[in-house]
Amino acid sequence: MGWLFYTDGRVQNYADEKAEIARLCTFEGDPRKTELVKACKVGSTWYAAAKVTNLDGTPVEDAAYVTDADGSITFGAVFLTRYDDGCWGYKDMEESAGPNESRAPLGLIELLSDLKDPDSYAQDWRQRCRNWAAIPDYEEGDKIRLATPVTLTDGSTCQIVTATHYRRGRQKRRCYRIEETGGLVRLSKATLAGSELLSSAKGAASPVLAEFLAGQGG
Repeated sequence: MGWLFYTDGRVQNYADEKAEIARLCTFEGDPRKTELVKACKVGSTWYAAAKVTNLDGTPVEDAAYVTDADGSITFGAVFLTRYDDGCWGYKDMEESAGPNESRAPLGLIELLSDLKDPDSYAQDWRQRCRNWAAIPDYEEGDKIRLATPVTLTDGSTCQIVTATHYRRGRQKRRCYRIEETGGLVRLSKATLAGSELLSSAKGAASPVLAEFLAGQGG
């Protein structure tokens, strides 16, 4: 399915978007109904968990999903969104289509019904979401070894870096100090996948405490 844009201006902000995602995930027809369980926006992409139940109360039988204890199944959906000349638009796909966007929060993934095929596109998509969520959120001063060396714009590479920051105006922005040169580099979250924490800022002694203890020893 391609993109669908609304020209009537009904979607103008985050609340409007969330309400529209809920509407798109809620429908009823013989013999089933579908309703939104949870929706989360990451960047410009909405991730949704939608529950399907039979109107007559019997368990839902599905070729792809294992029926939950309450007789329902819950599947994942992805909505790519953007604004074009003030008009909001979306492109939707189910998890079984293997969406490229795979940053759904773990809390949403955990709501989805088990899959019957361990090698399905949906299973691969869920794992990519889990892999993204597993990327550490390093703290100031943490020393890190990247899974693979990163090539910089000057052709050099770096693999061991320390989390730090720089300021642009009043804003504090995350960057990383290169172990070999002391230079600073910006790294995307994807670059940190598979990285290893070499030393933690939390584990380091406070400089003030270290000075105090040194004085006590004298």
